[in-house]
Amino acid sequence: MTTLFTRIIEGEIPGRFVWRDDQAVAFLTIAPITPGHVLVVPVAEVDHWVDLEPDLAAHLVQVAQKIASAQMAVFTPVRIGMIIAGLEVPHCHLHLIPIATEADLSFSKADPDPDPAALDEAAARLRDALRAAGHAEVSD
Repeated sequence: MTTLFTRIIEGEIPGRFVWRDDQAVAFLTIAPITPGHVLVVPVAEVDHWVDLEPDLAAHLVQVAQKIASAQMAVFTPVRIGMIIAGLEVPHCHLHLIPIATEADLSFSKADPDPDPAALDEAAARLRDALRAAGHAEVSD
């Protein structure tokens, strides 16, 4: 069965993409814990991160580092936290969350109804920062 994330990757469901290459995509979550919360997702449907091929796992982390650098520039948090939980969608994904404290890494703080304009603005700012850093993989 096709996952929700595959449907987003294939354009069946809209997503606010900031990155796309042949192995990975990144888009803003629809329930951000903090502004700029991004998901890095392999194009291949892999349910659990422990089942990722090592090269794909390394690629996802490399993409995450590039996006995290852009998040630092755009949102100026103390850190970018990363969570790999995988309970809500059976398709591996890395949560990249701008944080001020470890308490910010709680899914209980997710906004179930964020302002669409704020999500659009966050995505645009991240794409601009990624382009400024020379990344051609930025999604439009």
